[in-house]
Amino acid sequence: MGAVAAATRIRNDIHTRLLEARTRTDEVFRVVRDEALYNRPIRERHRIIFYVGHVEAFDWNLLAERAFGLKPFQREFDQLFSFGIDPVDGGLPSDTPADWPERQDVDRYVRRLRDELDRAIERALAAPWEGHPQLSTMLAVAIEHRLMHAETLAYMLHRLPFDHKVPGPPTPDWQRARVKSRLMEIPKGYATLGLGREQGDEFGWDNELGTHRAWVDGFAIDSCNVTNGDFLRFIQAGGYQHRSLWNDEAWAWKEREGIEHPAFWRPAGNLWMYRGMFGEMRLPSEWPVYVSQAEASAYAKWLGRKLPSEEQYHRAAFGTPGGQRERAYPWGDETPSERCGNFDFQYWDPGPVGAHPEGASAFGIHDLAGNGWEWTRTVFAPFEDFTPMPFYQGYSANFFDGKHFVMKGGSPRTAASMLRRSFRNWFQPHYPYVYATFRCVED
Repeated sequence: MGAVAAATRIRNDIHTRLLEARTRTDEVFRVVRDEALYNRPIRERHRIIFYVGHVEAFDWNLLAERAFGLKPFQREFDQLFSFGIDPVDGGLPSDTPADWPERQDVDRYVRRLRDELDRAIERALAAPWEGHPQLSTMLAVAIEHRLMHAETLAYMLHRLPFDHKVPGPPTPDWQRARVKSRLMEIPKGYATLGLGREQGDEFGWDNELGTHRAWVDGFAIDSCNVTNGDFLRFIQAGGYQHRSLWNDEAWAWKEREGIEHPAFWRPAGNLWMYRGMFGEMRLPSEWPVYVSQAEASAYAKWLGRKLPSEEQYHRAAFGTPGGQRERAYPWGDETPSERCGNFDFQYWDPGPVGAHPEGASAFGIHDLAGNGWEWTRTVFAPFEDFTPMPFYQGYSANFFDGKHFVMKGGSPRTAASMLRRSFRNWFQPHYPYVYATFRCVED
């Protein structure tokens, strides 16, 4: 294949991936009944209607004028739907449904925006790559931004009352052999974080770029994530009442918000119920527990252990016993497939830990990709020589504030492209709604 033909194939693939990413966000919005589009399922977040416009306005604001010279056709919507997911200055939003445009007006904006961008992209594909010199990178940003929202929207809609959602598929019947978690010894060795800047066409966000090789002393790590059943014992032992298990900020948050159990649980007499995406069920004891980083840290301390560092996660996930090489994924170098884990929008909820033994790492650690993001104790910070993206400078830099922690791995609603070894997710330690679990380590 000639260089021109190869470049054309790559560019067409990028456009196809953008169209596929749109189907993912469209799929999420179809879950919401029309009468609930102006609801706010999580008080810290915007109303659902905002995100209908936001995932589209982001693409337009990123690409239209900068890459293709397109002129605005509805500038007020470009601005209205441009501001990010976090409320300004950490406060709670105060808007009302009447402050937002009618659904049909938003839909009309979305249709025209997509049409204009698609025509511009097709024109660029029909000729040598024209326009902005970083166009392929910008399109990759648009794709992954949308795929991230396909996940964050899912955990937001998880809080929406069930009768405000169109019923989805039933939870699969996970008839799998039970896997008992145990501490697995990981020998000392190197872990390589980040993505080499010389790695050609492989996309990475600014916080991934540049390799960081770290020496990791030997440690032991849980072979499976902490389950709901494990965490129930912590609750029964009074873990939420033991002040010594919580740092000052976590204790103040827990007391202020009245946190007594995971956000996905509900007490029902002597039972615990679990909030799935489309209905409640009796607490599935073998599923990974979804909790905030503060709750995960308290549990680890209760056992006399701690959360893994980012480097320890990498060593357990991608290292090999011989130490001569590192894998691209926990299971090896082959691209992600459904036999390796619960990810890439296969299901709306998690499944039992260890249900995908073919996805285990070289050290026999299960579910290091999929079924739930993995909290670490590493504060989100830049690698050496960090340089922000010129057209999205705040993507990472705005969160290098010492208040966010790195998460690794992926959840059932994480796109396969973001299972790459270098990808870093992050959240504040007191945010309880993310599809995030954890495991413990001993040095």
